Amino acid sequence: MESLRVQNVASLVNGAIPEMFVRSETEQPGVTTVQGKNLQVPIIDFSNPNEEKILKEILEASCEWGMFQIVNHDIPSELIRRYQGVGKEFFELSQEEKEKYAKDPSSQSLEGYGTKLQKELDGKKGWVDHLFHKLWPPSDINYRFWPEKPPSYREVTEEYAKHLHGVVDQLFRALSLGLGLEGHDLRETVNGDKLVHLLKINYYPPCPYPELVLGVPAHSDMSFLTLLVPNEVQGLQACKDDQWFDVKYVPNAIVVHIGDQMQVISNGKYKPVWHRTTVSKTETRMSWPVFIEPQPEQEVGPHPKLVNKDNPPKFKPKKFKDYAYCKLNKIPQ
Repeated sequence: MESLRVQNVASLVNGAIPEMFVRSETEQPGVTTVQGKNLQVPIIDFSNPNEEKILKEILEASCEWGMFQIVNHDIPSELIRRYQGVGKEFFELSQEEKEKYAKDPSSQSLEGYGTKLQKELDGKKGWVDHLFHKLWPPSDINYRFWPEKPPSYREVTEEYAKHLHGVVDQLFRALSLGLGLEGHDLRETVNGDKLVHLLKINYYPPCPYPELVLGVPAHSDMSFLTLLVPNEVQGLQACKDDQWFDVKYVPNAIVVHIGDQMQVISNGKYKPVWHRTTVSKTETRMSWPVFIEPQPEQEVGPHPKLVNKDNPPKFKPKKFKDYAYCKLNKIPQ
């Protein structure tokens, strides 16, 4: 069991915070954030009857930004509120209760409750605890990592996961068409029915010196796509033109990140977003990203229809488990 939980550290801090959380000046959000300016990432209305416009907006955002927000996506706002509510209730349980779902330190799996996720450069830690578990496919779900408290956790989370499928399918179709492929090509190539939907609930407690720490350091996601809902507390930042900006939230929107695997399969056309998270001095920030990933043994490379003598492959095919291992352990790909 990990001895350090950020939620506990935050509750005990009186004055200075432990040095292990203080970032170098080149990373500190107080130094590196462009102040007073929110990044207006593209907002795409899924209810627009003009499908061609939606496709064009998704294509442009995926090539130029690597992220966008979608609204009117058919996931009821009340369901999102309940989904966030049961996740928040889990983190408000006693420490003893939460530790029942702790990650197995001897396992390569990410699933479970914990703090450390990847190799920490210079021993610096993120100001965040998390809970990982799979939502899909059914054969991959291990309910041992699904909280039994609150009692409605499973019902609400499964309902959200069902609604999310429709959004994921729409995105894969749009991204496939954007590459000049048939609408079904991309999803079929990635074994769409077996794509892993991996939920991570991030819990960022208040920090007395938020300008010195990061919740999660700068990274791109290793997924095909990430679909995220945050609570109302600002914290997501994206890098644009080598500068860090706060991303302005839109109520009930889903934030979509293009991930590394989508860059690979598109042979570099779609760009993953470089992003990080900050924390608040007075409020708890939470977020619920769902990573849409290949199965561990699935090999991902540029789509065969996108490669020719004029457009050679920019990436070598690699099993996702090998890609993930290198990424988490900071080994060059």
